[in-house]
Formats: sequence, C-alpha cells, structure tokens
Amino acid sequence: MSPQEELQKVVRDALRAAPAVMALASDVYDRVPADAAAWGGLDAYISFGPCDTVEDDTDCVASALHALQIDCWSRRPGLVWAKRMVDAVATALRGLDTGFVDHALVELRVTGRRAFMDADGLTGHGIVTVEALLEEV
Repeated sequence: MSPQEELQKVVRDALRAAPAVMALASDVYDRVPADAAAWGGLDAYISFGPCDTVEDDTDCVASALHALQIDCWSRRPGLVWAKRMVDAVATALRGLDTGFVDHALVELRVTGRRAFMDADGLTGHGIVTVEALLEEV
C-alpha cells in the first residue's frame, strides 16, 4: 500500500470510528456516490480532497511529509453545521498514532480548519488539513 493510500485509510477508519463525527455526517467517502453528490436524502457527508507529498529523507531514512485535505459538506441551514463537522474531524484526528502497518508514522498534525458557504449559497463547506510525516519502510 502506498503511503498516501495508507494515510487516507487510517484517517477514514478514525473518522468512521468517532461517534461525534458520525453523528454529524452520513459517511466518509473517497469517491462520493452520485446520489450523495446530488444530495439524494443526505444532508451532510465527508470526502477526501487534494493531497500533496514533499520528500523529507534524513539520515538514510526514506520519509515524506504528506498533506491531506478533508472536506466536510453540509446542507443543514447555516454555516454552523460545517463548523461543527470541522471541529469534530480535527478532534478525532488530533493525536492519532495507530493503524499504520506498511509505513511508520513519525507525526500526524491537524494544521488547519476553515468553513465557508459554497457558491451555491446552500452548502456549508468545511476543510480540515492534516500533515503526516511517514517513514516509507
């Protein structure tokens, strides 16, 4: 499993295991199903956004800093729901240090949170950014 793939799996598993997150979101998606994207009966969900990797080899150890964006989407009235989702995601990931099998986690940090209304004026959009330094063993 690639480092980015394992990071996303660990994050997804942690979010799905967090009652506070799942109380606010219907699910956590890598690929959002068409019915979710069209808001077919759903009022909130989480999906994975862009990811970046910066090489960070030190002392003959192959490692990289992986940045991952987590998107929180809500059609509930007001921006407060997207803010709540962002806070719940950040809390669920803060201090996460288990679940890695193929690569060694050096550090995982929540580096940013933001919430805003999408251009449609109906959808609250929250973004959580996470950075993980992984040894690529």
